[in-house]
Amino acid sequence: MSEAVRPGKIDPRDVLAIDALLDDEEKLVRDTVRRFVHDRILPEVAEWYEEGVFPKEIVKEMGSLGLLGMHLEGYGCAGTSAVAYGLASTELEAGDTGTRSFVSVQGSLAMFPIWAFGSEEQKQEWLPQMAAGDVVGCFGLTEADSGSDPGSMRTHARSDGADWVLNGSKMWITNGSIADVAVVWARTDDGIRGFVVPTDTPGFSTNLIHHKMSLRASITSELVLADVRLPAELMLIDPTMYEFALDTVLAAANAGMGAIFTGVARSAFEEALAYTKVRVQGGKPICEHQLVQKQLFDMFKTVEACRALSRHALAYNATNIPPQTQYSIASKTFCTDACFQVASTALGLFGGYGLSREYPIEKIFRDARASLIEDGTNDVLSLAGARLVLDRY
Repeated sequence: MSEAVRPGKIDPRDVLAIDALLDDEEKLVRDTVRRFVHDRILPEVAEWYEEGVFPKEIVKEMGSLGLLGMHLEGYGCAGTSAVAYGLASTELEAGDTGTRSFVSVQGSLAMFPIWAFGSEEQKQEWLPQMAAGDVVGCFGLTEADSGSDPGSMRTHARSDGADWVLNGSKMWITNGSIADVAVVWARTDDGIRGFVVPTDTPGFSTNLIHHKMSLRASITSELVLADVRLPAELMLIDPTMYEFALDTVLAAANAGMGAIFTGVARSAFEEALAYTKVRVQGGKPICEHQLVQKQLFDMFKTVEACRALSRHALAYNATNIPPQTQYSIASKTFCTDACFQVASTALGLFGGYGLSREYPIEKIFRDARASLIEDGTNDVLSLAGARLVLDRY
């Protein structure tokens, strides 16, 4: 929890004075989620991670806290600022990537497309239930052979009278096997379209993905669509708006990625700091050795830089529709690259213990590595960012 700092005194946990940019509601959200993580996530996450399970019982708890679709207005959603959403995501990620991933997918990838591009009937039917945690959503875009290139997807939807019939599969889908509704993107003769697919529709099935290196306390699945028949009113968007819709959804999601993975970087730094204060080498704690001190400071300043950049990206994108892709890409790629570097340095400070589950740094390192892949690989996103730079300059 935050503590008061005397006037003129620098808070060592906030040297860039980022907290001064936050309003009271944003600070309250941050502190509330931090308490939730401390009380409900941290005491049990090691067991969830070891067993490779997601604690579905906490979904309604997160709904009651207003965390699901919290940055959306109306339909039972909390209507917080984008910055508040980023702060909540940072705190959830600091506790566990799997729990945070559930919240991100539910709110930004499943609820947001319905909220922004769905019909009023779709919004009324799904959003209040999803905000409360009574209905779980997932986002079906990625495929086994297309990965970060949605333009090469093979899932196809064909018009059949008043219906659409979907065939194909989606891979690496968070929440897939526990979802009640899926937002699925499919190729049609007129381009790619989005569909709201109730998962109890005949022909829809999932396969749970096991033996993951990271995101172990999270549900990851393959979605299979075999002649899934949907009424036309379950098409998500006006066909002429596909590119705008998908770009908006992905840019909004990437804008939050910087704040999200600042959380895991912070956890890595804090674990390393605590360990170096008690690990004695050469007759003194290793934090008293200058090389270790430099590593600690490098990690600290990196975390602070990520806090500042991600906060700026969220605040800026919130005032620009569609979100500005260059800021989303810069925030996501910079913060995730930095996050993995911080986790790598932290792991090294533990020596051999860093490879053991006796300490949480091993789990943190695994989840930090996933940050370079989630929501588009950093290499592919960097190429997209480079094109924007070349076009601008």
